[in-house]
Parts: sequence; C-alpha cells; structure tokens
Amino acid sequence: MEETPLVNGEIISDQVCISDKDMIHELDQKGFGEIEKEKLFLKQFETLYLLYTKRLILKKNKKQIDFNSFMGICQKTDFDILTKFLIYRDLRNRGYVVKDGFGFGSDFRVYERGHYGEKGAKFLIFGLNEGQQEKMGNLQKKIEQITQMGKEPIIAVIERRGEVIYYKINKMNFYENKSRMEDSFNL
Repeated sequence: MEETPLVNGEIISDQVCISDKDMIHELDQKGFGEIEKEKLFLKQFETLYLLYTKRLILKKNKKQIDFNSFMGICQKTDFDILTKFLIYRDLRNRGYVVKDGFGFGSDFRVYERGHYGEKGAKFLIFGLNEGQQEKMGNLQKKIEQITQMGKEPIIAVIERRGEVIYYKINKMNFYENKSRMEDSFNL
C-alpha cells in the first residue's frame, strides 16, 4: 500500500467518488472500488481504509472529512461497518485483494495473492464479533452453497481487542453410533 499515491475523493450523494483518471487506473489495478461512467466509486470500508492509511483526502462540499467523521457517517447506515473495516484492514495489510461479498451472507471475496484480475476469488469471508451468535443451520447452508461454487468459506472473528482470527470451515458429517448408545444405556 506504501506505493499508492495520495488520492483525492469526494462524497457525492452518499458515495465516495474518485475522478482523476490516473488515480482511477492506479486504484483499480490494486483492487479498489468499481468503475462506473469513467469514475471510480469506493465502498465504505475501502474509503475508511484509505483514510486510515492516510492515502485519501476526502471532501464533501469542499469540507475535508477525516476517518472518525466518516466512520460516524457510515455507522448511521451500517451497524457492522467497524467489523467490516477491521477485517478489510487486516486482509489488506496481509497483502490480499478484497472485494465486497456477493450473497450467502458473506462480507468479502478474497483473492489469492498475485491472482487478482486473473482468477476468481478463492475465499468468501464471514465477519463475526466475539460473542455474536450464529445459527448452525444458517451457517451450514451458506457453507454448502459456497463449497459448491468451488470457494473456501472462512469465518473472521473479531476479538474484543480488535484482533482478527480466521477459521477455515469444512463440511462435517456426524453419524449416529447406535451400538455405542445402546451400550451406554444398558446398566
């Protein structure tokens, strides 16, 4: 990320927009944002990351917006934005290209290092805060759909201190062992 030059962005109708053609190309090559009508639009977590790393000068109506102010704006519409930002920041710092998830309740698509633009995403990440409950049936359905697509499901758990721990999920079948159950009940 060190080599990414300083970028100027503007909030236009609740979206962060980059207009400079050189910056659009630079950021697109690194997996940031989506290009639409010759402009690059950043997701909230991408904007927060660029503000956090001091690579983005963000303005709204010629007034500069800092990280904390933008986080406050985001939290009004997305309760989970801090969780998403912490996971996104951690994955980016580890050298991964990260894009918005596409369904199945996943938060992010993550590309193998060096394969962005060449191959599809290898991992789908679900973000959870420590202590947050998730029903096993819902998780099982998501895992089955993701593995059928050839992707690897991963849960990213945010500890109370803000550290991210990743758990790779695999499908597991439990078979009933009737003979052992019967033996344990025969006294």
